[in-house]
Amino acid sequence: MTNVAILKTGAPPPALAERHGDYPAMFGALLGDGLTTFDVQAGELPDPDAFDGAVITGSSAGVYEDHAWLPPLFDWIRAARGRTRLVGVCFGHQAMAQALGGEVRKSDKGWGVGLHRYDVVSEEPWMTPPASGVAVPASHQDQVQTLPPGARVTLASDFTPFGGLAWGDDAISMQFHPEFTPAYAADLAEGRRGRIDPAVVDRALETLARPNDRGVVGAWLRTFLRGV
Repeated sequence: MTNVAILKTGAPPPALAERHGDYPAMFGALLGDGLTTFDVQAGELPDPDAFDGAVITGSSAGVYEDHAWLPPLFDWIRAARGRTRLVGVCFGHQAMAQALGGEVRKSDKGWGVGLHRYDVVSEEPWMTPPASGVAVPASHQDQVQTLPPGARVTLASDFTPFGGLAWGDDAISMQFHPEFTPAYAADLAEGRRGRIDPAVVDRALETLARPNDRGVVGAWLRTFLRGV
């Protein structure tokens, strides 16, 4: 069984957590057993050598904000690189890019919500089953704007050109949320109506009713974390 650390950097809104579970529970449903959660905002960070891999979750925080827990997380990412297999999701994607020399900021494209499609631009060994592209829920304003040194783009869309990144063969990240069910993504978008243009929310809800590739990306992540 793969032993994976979940670095919890945020939480769903309380009402949605009661209905859909927290981020570690979502990743448990996606990845299976063998997960140990660390509350990064509370100062908890794992020993990289004690785990086969680590997943950095989403968060409402921005990587450029002044939070006491962010510098230790960035230091941990740099120290863990090469010692365990790293996966960053949404905020985790941005945190890895920022820590490893890239730049993240709010995009002038605004909110990316709903089911987004990303083209595979670099075929990776862990991408089994193979696919030319995937449609997965997204929810973000921030984007990676400048690639970190040594990173390659694996997944891209017109809205998010740096939708997936990889460093060597042991660190990957993705802007979208394979752990989000369409129901959770829809409730999250609906709860931000007004903060997000209602027309954008309406389009997001329509897309989330379509078939998605969460199962494909979940298989990719399980393969990657096993080191296959």
